[in-house]
This record gives sequence, structure tokens and C-alpha cells, in this order.
Amino acid sequence: MDATRLFVTEIDSPAGAIVFARRGERLVALSFKDHWPRMKDELTKRFGALELTPDANGGPAGRALRRYLDGDFGALDALEIDTDGTPFQERVWSRLRKIPAGATLSYAQLARAVGKPSAVRAVAGANARNPVSVVVPCHRVIASDGKLAGYGGGVPRKRWLLAHEGAILA
Repeated sequence: MDATRLFVTEIDSPAGAIVFARRGERLVALSFKDHWPRMKDELTKRFGALELTPDANGGPAGRALRRYLDGDFGALDALEIDTDGTPFQERVWSRLRKIPAGATLSYAQLARAVGKPSAVRAVAGANARNPVSVVVPCHRVIASDGKLAGYGGGVPRKRWLLAHEGAILA
């Protein structure tokens, strides 16, 4: 069986280096560099043997991410992603992509928005398993009391991303 070829790019950001992988033009993974080993393990579970090919530019994803970091907050909206989640996770991730930059939702609001008002924990779980953070902006989900919590990249990065986008935080 042949290895799945993924193109891997690393981009510096004020919140730390970001690493992402794409299969063709579709983004399959994005995380901060310190979380990349765990993400690579997830990619191996998903695809089996991997052929990771360094790609300095990163194709459309690289261009869009650089524009986002430069302040073009709509730059990530049209990126093609391949997340391979459960139907529920895909529904949550799709809804996350509709939260505009600078805005936030609570986990409870997100649960209501996906039609499962009592599934706050399941929504939080889907958020935690998001394989393409920043592009699927799980950082825009906050606690009901307005506090920042629950970001795989760490709360300081969540705070930076939200401040970068102009969110007003409690």
C-alpha cells in the first residue's frame, strides 16, 4: 500500500509557529508547532503510512493563512478542508466557520445553533477534536460567563487570536 502524500508547511505567527498539512489543495490538519506531533499521530491513524513533503509556500492555504495573519479575516473562509469527522462533528465544525471574526459564541449557544441544546459537552468535544484550528475557528467559542477556556493551543493563544480579530472580551 502506498503512503498518503501530504504537503507540510510551517508559518511563523505572533502566537507561535503554525504547521499545516494539505492533501492536494485541501487542508487536512493545522495546529501550532508544539502540538504537531499529536496531530501527526492523528493523521497516521486516519491515512495510514504518510509521505510528508515539505512545502515552504503552502499553496492556497499558505497564502490565505498569511493574509489572515496580516489582518484579512475573511481570507480563510473559502479554503477547502477535509476533516473526516463524524456527522455531528462536521455539523459543529461547519457552524464554527459561520462565526464571524471578532465574534464569539458560548458552548451552549453553539449547541443550540446545531440543533442539540442539551449537547453542550458533545459540542465541546467536537471543538476539541477540530483538526484544522484557526480555519475552523474553535477559538471563537467561550464559556457562558464570557471567560476563555478550552483551547487545545492554550488559553494565551486563544486570547491572542481573539484580540487579533478584534473581539471584545469580558
